[in-house]
Amino acid sequence: MKGQTTIDPKEVDGTYDKLQKDAESGGYHLNPDIEFAKELVTGLVVNEKRYGYPACPCRLASGVRAEDLDIICPCDYRDPDLADYGTCYCGLYVSKAVIDDKKEIAAIPERRLTDAAMAKTRSKKARAGLASLPLPIWRCRVCGYLCAREGPPEICPICKAKKDRFERFL
Repeated sequence: MKGQTTIDPKEVDGTYDKLQKDAESGGYHLNPDIEFAKELVTGLVVNEKRYGYPACPCRLASGVRAEDLDIICPCDYRDPDLADYGTCYCGLYVSKAVIDDKKEIAAIPERRLTDAAMAKTRSKKARAGLASLPLPIWRCRVCGYLCAREGPPEICPICKAKKDRFERFL
């Protein structure tokens, strides 16, 4: 079909293996349904070829990297979605509770703002100072890793320290 990108299954397998290794080394988990996960990875590979970056396959990318930074996998919404729902929006990443069958995967709401709301938020952030950060900053007391989010991550992606080793930094 004209305009359709041909994807080599070996490329999908290689990308899946890399994502799996990176996820596990960072304290994250890919969806245990390997067939489903590989379908999502296929979408990431297609988007990488199409746009030059792996935009989330479940969201509409603009094709302009600066506008899509928040949805480049792993997207900005992965950690809060994992904390609140046990899975990210597309379902590629899941929490330990999902892996251990303590939580079921269900549909989750879209966190991404509309284009107009994103532009308004960017404008406010550009004018605001440090005192008006939209999220608290968390610091790992073990290695110094910093992250901006509602709460600390379950596991530090750098040193693998647990959530209780984080302190509110700002």
